[in-house]
Amino acid sequence: MSSIVILSSSVRNGRKSPQVARYTEAPQPASVIIPFLKECKFSNFEGRLTLKKIDGAPMLQFAEEIKKANGVSYVIPEYNGGYPAGLQNAANHFYTQWHSNPVVNATVSTGLFGITQVITSLQFTLWKIKSWTVPAMFSVPTADKTFDESGHAIEKEATEKRAAAFIPELMWCIEANKRMN
Repeated sequence: MSSIVILSSSVRNGRKSPQVARYTEAPQPASVIIPFLKECKFSNFEGRLTLKKIDGAPMLQFAEEIKKANGVSYVIPEYNGGYPAGLQNAANHFYTQWHSNPVVNATVSTGLFGITQVITSLQFTLWKIKSWTVPAMFSVPTADKTFDESGHAIEKEATEKRAAAFIPELMWCIEANKRMN
């Protein structure tokens, strides 16, 4: 069975990314782990994991989860046209863990338009860490009105329509990646 890491990448109070991560979790044709970046307690970037001694168990556990995963789904909030510094920090700490991993992106915003801007700024980083960017994307505008606290869609039909290709395309890329390696 394949495994997917759904990374909830917001660390701010009042974040909506966990609800979107929970929504994309169930049900999936793979085992799913949802690390919340806020709980990983990453130190500021001073060098890749391979170049420094790490005392933080959450960071080492996160590295192992990414390394074992067959694919990654980023749940990314938009902050002023960009993605959170914590996600860049996580990308910088690890390098080989991201290589050739198929990656899909769920973008989250409480506004109407921020969701498209974050992908542009993240794409270059994904190329540099050698991730395989899957074209499918799940955009969640007005996330505060789209999901309840448990991650259930309030407007179920519209949300399912936007999410329809998201995980199936990731699963297709995971299977293709397995055949290539």
